[in-house]
Amino acid sequence: MEQPILEMRGINKAFNGITVLNDVHFSVKKGEVHALMGGNGAGKSTLMKILTGVYSADSGEILIEGKPVSIKSYDDAQKNNISMIFQEFSLIPTLTVAQNIYLTREKKTSLGLLNDKDCEKKTEKLLEELGVDIRPNDVVQNLGVGYWQMTEIAKALSQEAKILIMDEPTSSLTKNETEVLFSFINKLKAKGYSIIYISHRMDEIFEICDRITIMRDGRYITTEKCSETDLDTVISHIVGMQFDQAFEWKERSYATDVPPIFEVRSLNAEHVQDINLKIQPGEIVGIAGLMGSGRTELLRNLFGIDPIESGDIYINGQKQSIKNPKNAIEAGLALIPEDRRMQGLVLEHSVKDNMILPILSKVKKGAFIDSKKSNEISNEFVRKLNIKTDNIFKKAGLLSGGNQQKIVLAKWLANDPTVLMLDEPTIGVDIGAKTEIVEIIRAMAENGKAILVVSSELPELLALSDRVIVMHDGKIKKEMTRREIKSEEELQYAIQGF
Repeated sequence: MEQPILEMRGINKAFNGITVLNDVHFSVKKGEVHALMGGNGAGKSTLMKILTGVYSADSGEILIEGKPVSIKSYDDAQKNNISMIFQEFSLIPTLTVAQNIYLTREKKTSLGLLNDKDCEKKTEKLLEELGVDIRPNDVVQNLGVGYWQMTEIAKALSQEAKILIMDEPTSSLTKNETEVLFSFINKLKAKGYSIIYISHRMDEIFEICDRITIMRDGRYITTEKCSETDLDTVISHIVGMQFDQAFEWKERSYATDVPPIFEVRSLNAEHVQDINLKIQPGEIVGIAGLMGSGRTELLRNLFGIDPIESGDIYINGQKQSIKNPKNAIEAGLALIPEDRRMQGLVLEHSVKDNMILPILSKVKKGAFIDSKKSNEISNEFVRKLNIKTDNIFKKAGLLSGGNQQKIVLAKWLANDPTVLMLDEPTIGVDIGAKTEIVEIIRAMAENGKAILVVSSELPELLALSDRVIVMHDGKIKKEMTRREIKSEEELQYAIQGF
């Protein structure tokens, strides 16, 4: 049997006592494109962060060509010929292809200046070997996005990477750009490079990959040859049990014979087109779709973070002018962002300070903050949301992920919004916190709020939603009542466009 170029054996990892990887096994052969799949929270990212030295495994081992290696940093990963190409590009648009590929590794002239000619010569040779139709002196910002991706790959290969990790590499590519990228990946395979391919797009997996490894809930589930499995089998492995007990759907009633509390008419923006949406008082509407489908972008447009090109937004029948988040908050909107640590919290500030940020005008006494009032409000929401903290003065960054997310919820609930929008509300939190957050969202709806939820975790989406809309390429492609969705697999098919 052919020896894998990479093996990860018995990998275990826990954060704050919560196990995120449990005895995970993974291997890649030379010249293979190997898909790593699983839902959000499956453990894919954590496993790859261990492989690239961002995290250290609590136990287990990594072998390269059969020999155990220690990877404690990204430098260690590079020394072992491992490189990760992230979904977000790391290129500097105003520099050339050659300058980007050899950035910080340039040779210098006798006068101590950067030797661009040397970089261009090496880049030309590299691109020629890879069969990439780009010139070394092309300025990156003048190239199509597909060529940005290839420049990222060439940059990794210039550092002698033999194992490439590609994270959602086609999420920002057109169909034609994707075809060019796949042709390039096949050339890399033929040259003996090994590729770990992370994607939620099933059609791509079966087109470009040789094998699939599936993870679920931090555990290894199975490895299959693409030629010996099918879409139904893969989806069933990803989903596991049809519904988690914690996410059981509870049919709800809400007013359908009254005007909508929230309405979007013919909204167009850079990443979304012709969005029409109505939400009744007390209704929860879920948004499903692949990465890049426009889910998060829509919420950013509605909250005034990114501009709207055309279209109208109505709250309680009143047309709103939302040019920025301040307008959105004043209109009665609240947004729980996807990345709580970067966008939802000030980690170095206390639980209390984070909670009162959106309501400073309500807790002021003259020119100063009313400490007694702000303390009362903060303690009230700590109790209501069961936030586990020593006190309200503890730094938010010291709390667990689930408790951090509850703080983000609390700060907006304190502002009593009319419309609550949530982007991946339970991402990266344990099952106990997930259940509590789901119940908090349901309680908001019971109080007559309009709820709009984006989630990649289908059990969560199906447990919460009264109605689900499916987005593809920035457009609403399908709308279903929750009762119409018979299984998680059925929704997965709709998301995939089948």
